[in-house]
Order: sequence, then C-alpha cells, then structure tokens
Amino acid sequence: MSRSGHTNRINFSVQLARAAMLGCLAVLAGCLETAPKAPTVSTNELSFSEAIVVATDGLVGQTQKLPAFLAKMESKIVRKYVVVDPMIDATSGQQTQTTQLLEQRIGERLAARKEGGFDLLPFKTENLSRVQYLLTGTLTRLLGVPGKKSLQINLALVEIKTGQVVAQASALARDDGLNHTPLAIYQDSPVLVKDRVVEGYISTALTAPGSAANGTYMERVAVASVINEAGSLYNAERYPESLAKYQEARNQAGGDQLRTLNGIYLNNVKLGRTAEAEWAFGQIVAYGLRSNKLDVKFLFNPGSTEFWSDTKVSGAYPMWLRQIAKESSSTRVCMVIVGHTSHTGSEQTNDALSLQRATFIQQRLTSEAQPLAQRIKASGMGWRENLVGSGTDNAVDALDRRVEFRVEPCN
Repeated sequence: MSRSGHTNRINFSVQLARAAMLGCLAVLAGCLETAPKAPTVSTNELSFSEAIVVATDGLVGQTQKLPAFLAKMESKIVRKYVVVDPMIDATSGQQTQTTQLLEQRIGERLAARKEGGFDLLPFKTENLSRVQYLLTGTLTRLLGVPGKKSLQINLALVEIKTGQVVAQASALARDDGLNHTPLAIYQDSPVLVKDRVVEGYISTALTAPGSAANGTYMERVAVASVINEAGSLYNAERYPESLAKYQEARNQAGGDQLRTLNGIYLNNVKLGRTAEAEWAFGQIVAYGLRSNKLDVKFLFNPGSTEFWSDTKVSGAYPMWLRQIAKESSSTRVCMVIVGHTSHTGSEQTNDALSLQRATFIQQRLTSEAQPLAQRIKASGMGWRENLVGSGTDNAVDALDRRVEFRVEPCN
C-alpha cells in the first residue's frame, strides 16, 4: 500500500471516529433535553464570597450539560450573552448595598470562568434582542434563630426565547457585617414596593430547571429594563431624566406597576412639584387598594404615637393620609389598619405600641372622611411580621415600622 493510501485510511478513520463521537453527543444531548435537570443546592453555610462562588459555579456547571453547549464541543466556545435583572432582597423586594455586591461578585465570577462562555451586557432595552439568557437572583435573610444571621442566595438562568429556566442554584452564606441599607430609590419610597411583578421575579429565582419562569414577570421584562434605568438615574440624583424614564415606562405595555408609580411620585417630590406628587401618591394608593394591600412607611418617634419630628421625613404625611382617605372613600373599601414595630423592646410593649399607632392612623383617616369610621378597624402586630428584623431602628429596618392597609370584605 502506498503512503498516500495509508494516510487516506487514517484520515477516513479519524472522520469515522469524529462522526461516531458527534453521534454519541447527539444521543446524549437528546437524553439531556428530555431528562429533568437538577438544581444545584448547597446547604453548608459558607462565607458570603464562598457562597457566591458555589452558586455561580453550580449555575454554570448545569449549562455545560445543555444540548446547545454540548454541540459546540468540537468547535471553539461560542459566547452566550446574558443580562442581569438587578438582584433584590426577597423579603422586602428592595435593592440594597448587599444585593448590589452580590450582583457585582457574580458578574466577576462569570467573567473569570472562561469555559462558561458567558458575556454580561447591561440590562437595557436595546440589549434584550441580542441576548439569549436572563439572570435573576435574590437574597433571603433567614430569621428566627437567635444570635445567628444567615442568607440564602438563589440564582436562576432563564432562556429569553422560551421563557424556560435552564439552570438554578442556591447556597447559604453567613451574614457577617454586610450592609443591608436600601438604595436611595427604595430608602426614599413611601411604600413597600413589592407587587405581583416583583413577586414573580422572586419566584423565578426559585424555579427548578426545565420549568417555566413566572409569566407575569417575563411578560414585563422589556419594561423592567426601562424601570431599572429610571431607578439608576434617581440613585444618581438625575431627577428630571429619571422622571422622564419612569413616565416612559408607565406608557409601555405592563408599565402600570408599583415601582413605576413610586418613581414618578419621588421624582416629583425631588423637583418640588407638589400637585403632581400628590396626584402620583393617589395613584399609588389606588394601585394598592386594587391589590388589596398597601404598606406605608409612617415613621413615629420612639415609643410614641407622634409622627417623626423631622419634617423632612414626616412633612408629607398629612398629604398621604388625605389621599388614602380619598381613595378609600371613593372605592368604598373596608380595611384593617395594621401597625408594625421593629424588633426592639419586649413583645408585650411592641404589641401595645403597634395597636396604638394603628388606632392613631384610624382616627386621622376618619377625621378626613367620616364615612370611613364604619369601614376601618385597627390591629397591632408588634414585630411578628418584620420584613427585615435587624432591630437597628434606622433606614435598614424602616419597613418594619410600617402601617399596613389590608382590604377585606365588608360585613
């Protein structure tokens, strides 16, 4: 046999082997496509940095078993574009200094893992048509164990085209010295900005691979990118631009959200547009009443039923009460006004104080609209329904000192 014939036989054998390997990969990919994909769950409590590495690597590891990635084994790595919808605290629905840090560290880890093939793009409208994947993430503070502070990190990677979660990972972290102060847009917010869209985001971060992401959330991803830009502008104190972005979001499909209305209100306050701010707060109240729940951050002086002494904080409260009374009267709803306190002091003291504060709000509302006297009642929960539970009595746990309006059937 000639040398050329021998060489041809070797080349042909290589081609057969390559074809066989690709065939096996195709079969394997088909099996993986139909088999349920298991999430990565780490139950060992780690440092915050270690937990981020475990969760991120778990997420990437799952994607390497997907058919779209296996098909590229013979060729060079094809980059996959991802956007991150800003990560949030799952209990409060807020972005905080720690959720920002989480997002930053995950981005750095993804960039460091070259074999993952992921490139992160900013979460902007113009990038949504370019990316294949959407990354969501939450932090949940685990309460109830005295002297112990833990966090659960939940990450989910969603294929935008199909709306299906392709990977999900969770890890436990120690809450050692982390800063949970909310970003400005949330710290300044008069209400708990957590509606069914935000709840949909939170549930998506917990969704198992192979299942659909929350439909309410996914239908509003495009407008969420506009809301994110608007919030970033507010945090940068660029109020006219932020207001324009929030108004742009409000006019888009799915833009009627609590975050949008809240942003319009806050920017009008910052710009000194009193009438526009009051109208916007009325829209927030109406939205909350339609949703059967509205949490308002009325802050009181410690241990009393007097509003916070600093008028920079409490100066808008009479207007808030006026709008709550107006909207409640016009819709003829019945409500329970629930007072809450932070986790400072005895349970008995806080139960009594929360009821006194709820009763005070009840009296103020009936003075604005007398017919409400027959349709509202007061209740106190103390600190049993804390959203933060830090007991710091500062901006971190302001939501724990809220007054909640729960719509209920009229008897």
